[in-house]
Amino acid sequence: MAVSRPTKSDAAVRAPRARMTAAQRRAQLIEVARGLFAERGFEGTSIEEIAQRANVSKPIVYEHFGGKEGLYAVVVDREMETLLEIVTASLSRTSSFMRIQQVALALLTYMEERTDGFRILVRGDSTATGGFSSLLNDAISQVEHILASEFERRDFDPALAPMYAQALVGMVSVTAQWWLDVREPSKEVVAAHLVNLCWNGLARLNANPRLIAVESAAKRASADTPDDEDDALPAD
Repeated sequence: MAVSRPTKSDAAVRAPRARMTAAQRRAQLIEVARGLFAERGFEGTSIEEIAQRANVSKPIVYEHFGGKEGLYAVVVDREMETLLEIVTASLSRTSSFMRIQQVALALLTYMEERTDGFRILVRGDSTATGGFSSLLNDAISQVEHILASEFERRDFDPALAPMYAQALVGMVSVTAQWWLDVREPSKEVVAAHLVNLCWNGLARLNANPRLIAVESAAKRASADTPDDEDDALPAD
């Protein structure tokens, strides 16, 4: 009776796969958990699901992170670090115009390239270590500093800088979240329009704005002439 010998292909199939190093396994678990947390949130994701998708046992996950809370905190911290680096780099420009442009484009680029991470930050689960709101607070603080110095230079009230910073950062962040779902037009076009509204709004800023009656508003619209042109912030 002829005895069949194992072929090279059979041996290759049965050959044990190279084991991951501890660092590689940790990175794999973080990436798997990142996708699940983005899809289902913290409460909707279990250690068992993470282990199954990574093809490991649950004790391996506990060994690396101590539990779901620890793994979630690592995922959030990494996303925050990535996004903060992008935003900080964009704010390093000396031109105020370029800062606004680069911040808007940096946020849209991060959302496009790391959608799962952004969804985790925005979701704001109770175990998050700050999340997107913390990032926005950092951005608001930096924008506030920029506006305060510009207001002082133009004899505007610098005490109003925090309010304007909230408005500008809020406009960019809300528009960016809207774009995440529609993805049209391109991020470059969206960033350009955000800068158009932000910058041209600041360039013609009234130092002492007041609400006006409907009748007065109609007259101003028909006249179509801007007031207090001398109080406008100059182009950078």
